[in-house]
Amino acid sequence: MGENAKKERTVRLPNVFEALLPIVVMMALMIYGFVGDSGYSDAHMPLMVSIVVACIVGCLCGHSFSDMLAGMLDRLSATMEAILILCTVGILVASFIMSGTIPALIYYGLDLLTPSLFLPIGCIMVAVVGLACGSSWTATATIGIAFLGIGAGLGINPALTAGMVISGAYVGDKFSPLSDTTNLAAAVSETGLFDHVTAMVSTTAPTFVIALILYTILGLNIDTSAYDPSVATDLQQALAEGFNLNPFLLLPIVVIVVVCVMKVPGLVGIAISVGCGILFAVVFQGMHSIGALFDTLHYGTVFESSNDLANDLLSRGGMDHQMWTINLILLAVAYGGALERCGCIETLFGKLKNKLHSVGSLILATLLTSLFCDATMCDQFLGIGVPAPLYVDKYDEMGLGRNMLSRTLEDCGTLWAVMFPWTGCGAYQMGVLGVHPFAYFPFAFVNLLNPIYAAITAFLGRNIFWADGAYTNVLGKTTMHKPAGAPKEAHEKAVKNLMALREAGKAPKPQA
Repeated sequence: MGENAKKERTVRLPNVFEALLPIVVMMALMIYGFVGDSGYSDAHMPLMVSIVVACIVGCLCGHSFSDMLAGMLDRLSATMEAILILCTVGILVASFIMSGTIPALIYYGLDLLTPSLFLPIGCIMVAVVGLACGSSWTATATIGIAFLGIGAGLGINPALTAGMVISGAYVGDKFSPLSDTTNLAAAVSETGLFDHVTAMVSTTAPTFVIALILYTILGLNIDTSAYDPSVATDLQQALAEGFNLNPFLLLPIVVIVVVCVMKVPGLVGIAISVGCGILFAVVFQGMHSIGALFDTLHYGTVFESSNDLANDLLSRGGMDHQMWTINLILLAVAYGGALERCGCIETLFGKLKNKLHSVGSLILATLLTSLFCDATMCDQFLGIGVPAPLYVDKYDEMGLGRNMLSRTLEDCGTLWAVMFPWTGCGAYQMGVLGVHPFAYFPFAFVNLLNPIYAAITAFLGRNIFWADGAYTNVLGKTTMHKPAGAPKEAHEKAVKNLMALREAGKAPKPQA
């Protein structure tokens, strides 16, 4: 009887109202929390409620709860490596603070600042911190706050300074193998972490250069009459009193760069970097107690001085600090899995997918879907996790590398999530920087221009990673490289499709 009932169960796609219901509930609860005076402003509980609504929609469409649960677990299993890395990212931040590496970076970086070069130099420094700690949130909450104070002393518009900080923070975040979104994008696209990082350089590096040029032009026209150098010197003094500072403390950042270049697996790279930070803490800061080391790595650093800004900058990190983000990712990915399994995404975007017949249109559709998810589902993890399963087959069909998908997910899903004050990113940055997202976003040139650059170059047939490892650069030259990681069957299918496209003259052939 049970078998017959199971066989007779009919599954259908939800109608448009049913497909939108979990999204509307999610958006309404997020806006209520972030915009209204509700007393609760996190994304976790709205996600929980929306998962329940998505499961109810799935059941109304003929799915069993076991089937819905399986859909959520499938998506979660693809992100496990990213979550494991997240557990250790907090440890890395703590090790880089207690070793003196991040304090030294701030200390010596402040020596490089002049009023006219504040914006471009500041953007580079924030990017380096973001790269070192793998978190745009940590970068803005540490050196970003410092630059806001310095910018205020220079008389610079806080929105302009905040935009510069956001640009630098997200460049470092995207380039870092320690970043949660970087690992998530690689995981949901089922490609290699460093294949993904390499692909992101192709869009983010050019827009970073453009942003630095714009910041330099703006900086040269800043009125420096209100410059107050004491903000920087007081911060430097507090750092010098709290740490044994010397240029050798910058070496752990070099280790991070070397790990990226050598394409060391993410967890291994973090372990090496943490070990380097602990070694420097023992050698240069005199931390010889194993108990004290463990306590700092677990719960984060606590810095106490007469300078409140220094205290805020350096009292953070630790594995325990990452649990908020990990909980959010687990819920966000489960929500995306539930929407996918019950067919909500297929109903809303399935017909669009069948109308995509060029690389440019596919890239634009992916970017816009990520933007839609950012704005309506209120979180960057959903802007990455939800579009991936929707378009992945289309990338294989067009003979594209899986790192082309992962790159595109971040080009908009990560960078534009900070634009909206009701998203987790926007609310966090607004709280940390004290500037409304609508005020700083016009000056966050990297975030603003990156998806535009990605779409334009794709429509021009440039800046494309192909399944067999070929790469068509911005000049139109196609050269062979190592293929990006992908499931074996999917890779073989994508390469076969690519060969057919080349035979038909619809894809470029590698040049000698």
